[in-house]
Amino acid sequence: METLVAIHRNHFGEIINFVTSSGRVISYRKALMDTESGLIQGVQTTVDDYGNLTLSPEIGESLDQIPNLF
Repeated sequence: METLVAIHRNHFGEIINFVTSSGRVISYRKALMDTESGLIQGVQTTVDDYGNLTLSPEIGESLDQIPNLF
């Protein structure tokens, strides 16, 4: 099982990619799919106020705890 170890943001500050513990670089959408499939631990999928599926950490307050990949 993998975890998310780094994030990549666009110039608006939105998360666009993740780096997993196995070194894969995956899109936000792929991270959502892998989390729902049980391949990624430490995060969960939730539905925001607008009905969009989002990622949130199982422990902690936000994904901002994950270091940025530059």
